Amino acid sequence: MDSKSPKLEIFFFPYVGGGHQIPMTDLARLFASHGVKSTILITPSNTLLFQKSIQRDQQSGHDINLHPLKLPPGEPDIADVTMSAAPLTDTSILRDPLHLLLQEIQPDCIVVDMFHLWAVDVVDGLGIPRIAFGGNGCFFSSAFDSIIRHTPHEKVDSDYDPFVVPGLPDRIEMTRSQLPPMVRNNSTGFGDMMAKLEQGSFGFVVNSFYELEPAYVDYFKKEMGKKAWLVGPVSVCNRNVEDKAERGQKASIDEHSCLSWLNSKEPNSVLYISFGSVARLAPQQLLEIAYGLKESDHPFIWVVGKILKSSGIDGGGGGEEENWLPDGFEKRMMESNKGLIIRGWAPQLLILEHPATGGFMTHCGWNSTTEGVSAGVPMITWPLGAEQFFNEKLITDVLRIGVKVGSVDWVSWNSKQEVSVGREKVKEVVERLMGGGDEAAEMRKRARELGEKAKRAVEEGGSSYADAEALIEELKSRRKIDS
Repeated sequence: MDSKSPKLEIFFFPYVGGGHQIPMTDLARLFASHGVKSTILITPSNTLLFQKSIQRDQQSGHDINLHPLKLPPGEPDIADVTMSAAPLTDTSILRDPLHLLLQEIQPDCIVVDMFHLWAVDVVDGLGIPRIAFGGNGCFFSSAFDSIIRHTPHEKVDSDYDPFVVPGLPDRIEMTRSQLPPMVRNNSTGFGDMMAKLEQGSFGFVVNSFYELEPAYVDYFKKEMGKKAWLVGPVSVCNRNVEDKAERGQKASIDEHSCLSWLNSKEPNSVLYISFGSVARLAPQQLLEIAYGLKESDHPFIWVVGKILKSSGIDGGGGGEEENWLPDGFEKRMMESNKGLIIRGWAPQLLILEHPATGGFMTHCGWNSTTEGVSAGVPMITWPLGAEQFFNEKLITDVLRIGVKVGSVDWVSWNSKQEVSVGREKVKEVVERLMGGGDEAAEMRKRARELGEKAKRAVEEGGSSYADAEALIEELKSRRKIDS
């Protein structure tokens, strides 16, 4: 292709939830750094959340833009400015705006989030190459495929009897209680959705890197026959303090205050606790966490997001403090400089990458998992729903960089929850990871090595860098053939 040919142009169409929007925005920024013209299709209310980082990229010479999709007059924006839109929110109101835009500007390719299932017909009807983005890694896809194909969960007597997931490179045990209801009930809905997503697709782009899950990348490509490019971890494209502090939405705490608090701590001494942007924990469970942290006596930063209440969902980690914290707990933690509680949004990348952070109690969402890996931090795994129990198995059983808290029941993000883990167990796992024993030292060493591999993967000469370049060249070749 001669030098006068237009620059390769890729559209990125993220789902409205923060767990999907943030990594796809990073994905668009990553491809812009490879010389691609990247356009992020976004709803109007979320434009401001990403504007500053995009402007910084533009000032660095990258060709990247946000394109708000115009909603019909009088229609409210479906996006949640708190970035906690519910899974499977209906986004089909964006069908006509997307169709009109793609008719006007036909990019070389569009990356579509799997939750925009309706977009398949729109894109394919215009003959534009479509790449699927699922927001998960290859381990989950491989294990889930095996369970759907072989139904090992049907061969056990109860929801809590373990079964081995057949055909995988490692011995992976799960229980029926850890599977989504659609799998337990033998629903074909997810499989049908994936089949439609894959039909006519140019392939998958994956927020992972080969060195993280090599056997499962091979399984995904060879056993499952998927065409995929692993280009992550995409969070690593956030290289300056501003990008990390403002990623997603403005943090509830000033980054300088947060960093100053961390600077006062010894290396690897602080436990960071966060359950993501969607999870709602019951006040009684938060109380057990608080008591466990108090008894373990290790420094911590605890991000308390939304709280599930009997009368509904509290929107910002507020409510009566005594309902979910021991009397005087927060005051004592502040006075002793032992703990920092953040209500709402936190600058997660800054916290994880700080030398004082030595552990991450996480719900095992894929973004948090890859961010913890990239920071080289071992984890305490507390999966709640979605694909998180699968990610836990990767962290603890395959990579061996985590300790299980013992969560065994898959729950919907908005369902009534009981206390699943008591204070004694919280104290036990915190001390196991943060107490400085041989097991923790080995996990820390493995996590640190993985973090180094993660950063190398996206640099020139790395596996993810090469995959991004390979996808770009394939799209250029396709354009040349079509012309």
